[in-house]
Amino acid sequence: MARWLQADAVKLGGSFKGRQFIAEVILWAVRWYLMFPISYRDLELMLADRGVGVDHTTIFRWIQAYAPELEKRIRPHLRTSDGSWRVDETYVKVKGRWTYLYRAVDSRGQTIDFLLSARRDTAAAKRFFRKALGQPHTVNPRTITVDKNPAYPRAVAEMKEDGELWRRSQLRQVKYLNNIVEQDHRRVKRLVRPGLGFGSFHTARRTLAGYEVMAMVRKGQVRRIGGRDMRAQATFVAKLFDFAA
Repeated sequence: MARWLQADAVKLGGSFKGRQFIAEVILWAVRWYLMFPISYRDLELMLADRGVGVDHTTIFRWIQAYAPELEKRIRPHLRTSDGSWRVDETYVKVKGRWTYLYRAVDSRGQTIDFLLSARRDTAAAKRFFRKALGQPHTVNPRTITVDKNPAYPRAVAEMKEDGELWRRSQLRQVKYLNNIVEQDHRRVKRLVRPGLGFGSFHTARRTLAGYEVMAMVRKGQVRRIGGRDMRAQATFVAKLFDFAA
């Protein structure tokens, strides 16, 4: 048992040298939790079935350490998205209160970016657009399709005026064109449901980053990695952390 719990000592960005088997177990657990709607206790039982004795609270710590690290390491390997943005927000419960998860996909359903916010206003919309524009796989949008939220026109107008957004970007408030992102919200909701919400904003932000980036992998957004090729995905993630799967 103690050998498995040594994994808690692995620091963010640290080396797995001398702990290859432990690294494989950690990343297997992290990938499965972030890809499928299971609880920490479910994953504890799955690991126990494979002879790995680890507590669900330890798995939680693995997710908090490695989900944001996965996002950071995977981002540079993503295919470039197209210039048709479909933007919407969905609700996520944090510490018993509803917060707003801003999300955008392109016309093919490929994830552009996401942002968890306590507010749904012009400032939050601008933060989201700035975050999305700063990613290595995004381009300045030709069109931005949104719902009737009045914050979006204000945010776009102000960003154009400040030179942060291409002046020819067209804002469209057409609900049916956003069906693609609204349907994509369901995947996030399905993953969040087993955990019954999040205990803190910090925890939610880190876990959601893992959900979203692994969804990018499953959608085939990583260059030269098939969206349904689980073996190739596992090998790719292992190489990101400098060990062989």
